[in-house]
Amino acid sequence: MALDAALLALTAGELKNTLLDAKIDKIFEPTRDEVLLTLRTRTDTFKLLLSARSGSARICLTKETFENPQTPPSFCMLLRKHLTGGRLTALEVEPGDRLVFLRFLCTNEMGDLVENVLAVELMGRYSNLVLTQNGRIIDALKRVDFEDSDIRQLLPGLPYTLPAKPAKADFCSMTSAQLVEAACKLDLPLHQALIKSCAGVGPVVLREAVFRAFGGETALLASELDEDRRAALTTAFEAIHADRLAGGRPCLAADDEGKPVEFSFTALTQYGEGRLQFYDSFSEMLEAYYCRKDRAERLRQKSRDLHKTVKNLHERAVRKQAARKEELAQSGKADQLRLFGELLQANLWAVEKGAKSVTVTNYYNGQPVTIPLDVRLSASANAQKYFKDYKKKQTAAKMLVKLLEQGEQEIEYLATVLYEVETAPGEQALGEIRQELKGQGYLKYYKVRDKKSKPADFYRYRSSDGFLILVGRNNLQNEKLTLHTARGRDLWFHVKNAPGSHTVVMSEGKDIPLATQNEAAQLAVLHSSLAGGVKVPVDYTFVKNIRKTGDLRPGMVLYESYETAYVTPEPDLAQRLALPQNR
Repeated sequence: MALDAALLALTAGELKNTLLDAKIDKIFEPTRDEVLLTLRTRTDTFKLLLSARSGSARICLTKETFENPQTPPSFCMLLRKHLTGGRLTALEVEPGDRLVFLRFLCTNEMGDLVENVLAVELMGRYSNLVLTQNGRIIDALKRVDFEDSDIRQLLPGLPYTLPAKPAKADFCSMTSAQLVEAACKLDLPLHQALIKSCAGVGPVVLREAVFRAFGGETALLASELDEDRRAALTTAFEAIHADRLAGGRPCLAADDEGKPVEFSFTALTQYGEGRLQFYDSFSEMLEAYYCRKDRAERLRQKSRDLHKTVKNLHERAVRKQAARKEELAQSGKADQLRLFGELLQANLWAVEKGAKSVTVTNYYNGQPVTIPLDVRLSASANAQKYFKDYKKKQTAAKMLVKLLEQGEQEIEYLATVLYEVETAPGEQALGEIRQELKGQGYLKYYKVRDKKSKPADFYRYRSSDGFLILVGRNNLQNEKLTLHTARGRDLWFHVKNAPGSHTVVMSEGKDIPLATQNEAAQLAVLHSSLAGGVKVPVDYTFVKNIRKTGDLRPGMVLYESYETAYVTPEPDLAQRLALPQNR
């Protein structure tokens, strides 16, 4: 569900009571669609999230931590220039529209006080953030030029104009009786008639009124409602209006699996009382609804280019390997070249000058053989050419066997990197993967930032028996964990023949109980590409049995003495065993 005008007005009123007179301390732009303002009041500090993402446009307070880009985007720098230190003097909502104005009293470069207005437009895929001064646009998060729209442009220097409003009446300005009367004039199913009759409120609220009035959907057209049914619908809308006028009840409805599906300012009884969650504020409700979805979207945006690069590298390696296998199959015909050379050498007398081929008897089986000839060469030269091609094929076959082995290693390595990119928790992890790929010669033009960041630690878990379990986050960490951190009697786990993290139980000289071994095996599966599998094979052995040769890629090791367990992981195990530094 999208944030509607009625709920936005209540959210804005809540924010106004909390943030009025607060000063902007910091400004960040975590992703291309989001801006985060840190505001300080006399008693507290708040983080205000402004999201212009089409599927989750909203304005609310947040407690989420964001990983910001190392280089601030240009719009972020512009906001810092014009708004940092500014005081929020007003927070206004355009009636009946999803539009909020944040008015800040700021100091310009000359030291004069000016009012800068940040317009937060939350209109689905047209959502935007626009900074204005004296009615003119300073800049917009998403610029709209004349090619994008011939009605309303958002470019620096142009006058700021309001978006066009829908022709329908605003839900908040209509009485319940007026709304029901307008809907009953239409020969449409009741729910559709209500949507056609008002604006500023989402379909879920209209469905809620119908549910409260009739206990569910009705098959009647809106124009067929009798007086009793109209009165019941009017009463349902009056109750919803009463909730809104009283400040609303932030309500979230979930499905059978607990996943949020709808939210509103009134109780959504249509989903059943057991599926409803009520919150103290609209910001908390919006965060609960959008948090998981937005986290995945932020990561997808940051990893998109790297994922495409690694995927292309992997696909190219697979194609190259297929070509080498085909070439190796062709080199298996080298013995025929040797035979042609031998037969020509033995039958030079039978070759006529300028002949395109010659038929001789194969003295190995007595069968006739036709040998193609190069008319430009003599019979002896043709025989030497066949011997030369035979030696080439032999040499190529030896080289191809080695190249095929290297190709398999490369494909396996790139598959692990692709898995790491898909599961990277943030920008820092992606940066470490980029550095690794640059070190391997895959990213020639990637420049490591001057700003040094502290490398991320291993994932840390505590088993039910009290043993520390460490899990690598990427190939470089896997290598560090297995070859430098772990000791000989520590127990090492990895999923069989699939990308995944190295997992080590730190024994500290003690025998490791079976329960801990089982938990470590499950963690190895959960930190692998087979996380959703059943009876997943996991190899395990003592660290002293692990070795690495110089020709192996990062994160790849060799082991010969090992055992295999088949594990079906508990989905919540990682969360239960995680130590605080993981969270």
